[in-house]
Amino acid sequence: MLAALPRRAASAMPSCASAFSAAARCRAYSSAAKPTLGFIGLGQMGYPMAANLARHTAQTHSLLVHDHDAATAARFAAAHPQSASVAESARAIAERADVLFTMLPAGKHCRSVYADIVEGLRHDALCVDCSTIDVATATEIAKWVKAKGAKIVDAPVSGGTGAATAGTLTFMVGGTAADADTARPFLEKMGKNIYHCGANGTGQAAKICNNMMLGICMVGVSEAFTLGKNLGLAPTLLNQILNTSSGRSWCTDTYNPVPGINPNVPASKSYAGGFGVALMSKDMGLATAAASQTQTPIVLGAAAEQVYKRVAAEKDCKGKDFSVVYQWMAAAGEK
Repeated sequence: MLAALPRRAASAMPSCASAFSAAARCRAYSSAAKPTLGFIGLGQMGYPMAANLARHTAQTHSLLVHDHDAATAARFAAAHPQSASVAESARAIAERADVLFTMLPAGKHCRSVYADIVEGLRHDALCVDCSTIDVATATEIAKWVKAKGAKIVDAPVSGGTGAATAGTLTFMVGGTAADADTARPFLEKMGKNIYHCGANGTGQAAKICNNMMLGICMVGVSEAFTLGKNLGLAPTLLNQILNTSSGRSWCTDTYNPVPGINPNVPASKSYAGGFGVALMSKDMGLATAAASQTQTPIVLGAAAEQVYKRVAAEKDCKGKDFSVVYQWMAAAGEK
């Protein structure tokens, strides 16, 4: 009995039946000889992750996809005609998938989707939630899924869109060891490092700690480069010094927030793509909430959360990568 399960909500992933013909819908379920994988959520991270999954499992599995944007789902299926098809709803995927992946923006989206699909889950199916959400929501959803005789692991990722495209993500997995082992062969199609962290929710705990540290680091790097510029230092020279000194970090040598230093990162593309500043603000909020619940002092984490809240609210920064915090600081320094 699912006492804690909310009344079934309308799917957070609206129908995309109009995006494909009746013939295509029939094709979606014609691969009875192959086990079925499902993927719900084809955003900036989910799309390349699902693409790697489709590419590496085309000979062994069929793949059903669904997204709130019908055009995105249709574009994905068109790009992988031998392995992927569009499902008309998230519930339709749950009714057919042996292994189902979700990659959603926040806890409220996960609650809505899982409340919609949980009754349709196949017995003994495995759900793999790659979203970054709070631990309480992850553990509650796990209870819903397990009550239906299905399995679930939380498997949030690190590495950004570059690693998602390259298939080199790091997965932090929470769930039973047996379920983590079942998920591993599929995660290996999308990532390079897979860590089993413990029971359901511990994958999210690891991700929250990682993103808090990343958020703090990006603020610190942005402050250092802004100060350096105001002191007359060329950003390229300062970066060379930092990367051969104790200030070196992923935010200096790989994902620098100063335009032009790393050519293939969002900062060098007008901060387009990447990991949205609103999502970083959300993740910093998860960290401060977790710290409050566990009475953990996080002075820098709390300060960084306030920075990202301000940046995410700025008109010129909305929709941009979280490294836009440097642009925001540089502009503030010029006032």
